Amino acid sequence: MKDKFLRLSERNKKEIIDYMPTKNTILKMACFFQNFSDYTRLRILTCLCMSELCVNDIAKLLNLNQTTVSHQLQILRSEKIVSHRREGKIVIYSLENKSVNDMMLSAVNNF
Repeated sequence: MKDKFLRLSERNKKEIIDYMPTKNTILKMACFFQNFSDYTRLRILTCLCMSELCVNDIAKLLNLNQTTVSHQLQILRSEKIVSHRREGKIVIYSLENKSVNDMMLSAVNNF
């Protein structure tokens, strides 16, 4: 009885196992979602959902120092959540992917 599932058929078990992402993919997903558990990063992402911004503008909007904002943006860049481009001496940040905006909007609508 210990090895037998109570509600899961062998067919459903196979479907679930076949659908399950690889260990490597699960680890990447965990790293990705970990970025959304940080209060400061979420505030930065909320700003970037609405507009492309530079570090200085984000810092002023959120009443944070530029070093903190730069550090958090570097983390988000490394996870490919935000992208950047240079306009002269200013670096402009934006969301890397529209799906991040969709996910943020969905989260806001559920609270």
